[in-house]
This record gives sequence, C-alpha cells and structure tokens, in this order.
Amino acid sequence: MTSVCPKADIIYKIAPAPLWCRAEEARQFDGAPVDLADGYIHFSTAAQVRETAERHFKGKPDLLLIAIRTATLDPSALRWERSRGGDLFPHLYGPLLFDAVLWVKPLPLGPDGHPVFPDLA
Repeated sequence: MTSVCPKADIIYKIAPAPLWCRAEEARQFDGAPVDLADGYIHFSTAAQVRETAERHFKGKPDLLLIAIRTATLDPSALRWERSRGGDLFPHLYGPLLFDAVLWVKPLPLGPDGHPVFPDLA
C-alpha cells in the first residue's frame, strides 16, 4: 500500500555531479539511470540518506547531495512507498523542478571511501 501523505519537510537526492550539472540548464532533473529505469526519482529522508549512500554510492567520487522541500513538489507526484526494511521512501513520479531545491552540497569521499556528509540543516 502506498501513501501520498508527506512524512518529511526535506528529502534528499544523491546524484553524480556531471548529471546534475547537465540538468541545471533545463532547470529540471529527470533522474539518474536507476530512476529512469524504475519510473520515478528515488529520494531519502534525513534518517535514510546515510544508509542509501553506503549501499549505493560507497567509493563513487564526484557526488552531490541535494536537499528538496517537499512542500514545493506536486503532491500527486510524490509518493511514500515501502522499500528497504519496510521503510517508507519518497519517490517522485515526474521531474524534479529546480524551484524545489533548497541547497546542493558536495558529498566527498573520506579516505576510507565512505561519503562524508555535510550538516543536513
């Protein structure tokens, strides 16, 4: 069962910098290859994003962490769906318009290959 009720004010996307930079010209992000294959853009909450980074982005350089205000997204396009461990994850069924972006910060790798997170505030 899915829910369209917001579960967080801010959600996060991890994206390769070159892919995000190409999207800046159009002022919308259509998703990474995995998003396009699944039919929606994957996001994580603050409580989920570190595990997402470890599972899917460990050792991958040149990443960005993007914070998105959920209140500015089309509520009919943002769905909270069960995924990893039964947690509800935010999925956007449509493009991410840059008006919804709160900030974009580098997500560098530490010496051990683990992503080093900035302050999420």
